[in-house]
Amino acid sequence: MTTIDFYTHVEDRLAVAARLAVKAVAAHGSVRVVTPDAATTDALDRLLWTTPATGFVPHCRMDSKVASETPIWIDHRPDHAGPAAVLVNLCAEPPPFFSRFERLAEIVGVDDAQAGRDRYRFYRERGYELRAHDMSERG
Repeated sequence: MTTIDFYTHVEDRLAVAARLAVKAVAAHGSVRVVTPDAATTDALDRLLWTTPATGFVPHCRMDSKVASETPIWIDHRPDHAGPAAVLVNLCAEPPPFFSRFERLAEIVGVDDAQAGRDRYRFYRERGYELRAHDMSERG
């Protein structure tokens, strides 16, 4: 069953998503980040090209010719075909394919707390193991 981590009180959701994706690739080998729209996909794509400043984070869109060779997939498509161990969700709703993943990271921004509570309740009612990480305590 998928293990779900909630990261709450997040000021910069894209920065946290990028950090989590990098950590997840190191620990699990493959990551899918689902975004709510093309603009967010583009913004995260740009961020991963520049962060960290001393390195490159290999990533692509799901329909890229090199997707099968790339450890991080970012896209706003509401489906997932292929492998990935960790899913990072930036959407307001639970992704319909989340249960295919070993782990799910839910990022809850300071401005979308109600949507985060709704997702938490959705997973809890279905019996998933949930862990919460308050990012406001991390400076």
